[in-house]
Amino acid sequence: MKPFWEVKSLSEMTTEEWELLCDGCGKCCLNKLIDDETEELFYTNVACKLLSKKDCHCMHYSNRFQFVPQCTAITNDNIAQLTWLPDSCAYRRLHAGRGLASWHPLVSGDKKLMHRKGISVKGKIVSEAKVRDVEDYIVVWPLLDIE
Repeated sequence: MKPFWEVKSLSEMTTEEWELLCDGCGKCCLNKLIDDETEELFYTNVACKLLSKKDCHCMHYSNRFQFVPQCTAITNDNIAQLTWLPDSCAYRRLHAGRGLASWHPLVSGDKKLMHRKGISVKGKIVSEAKVRDVEDYIVVWPLLDIE
């Protein structure tokens, strides 16, 4: 029997299946900048104050909007517009018809593999609570997609 992400479209998935797609890399929780003139997107290694450095998960996921009203919920209805999500994101990959990466926890069965491969933000971030000028923290590694 094929896994749910190979037989269901994103719109057919249950809430539980949708949540399982998140690989927990934490890249969506990084502060991003957009050049006003060129509209070019820049990632920083500055993370949302709610992102745990230890496990790359939101410390208040279920009520995150109370703490960070501008947080964006990734949904089937907005996935096409969320062009700031990295190419490695499971939601973007499936939306584009690419399938999940071999390091994804649902494929590998190992939730720590992506950390060992350097795909997640683990060990690479600073909290936005400790940063004055986000522009000083621009990085390119979140854009790398090894598959």
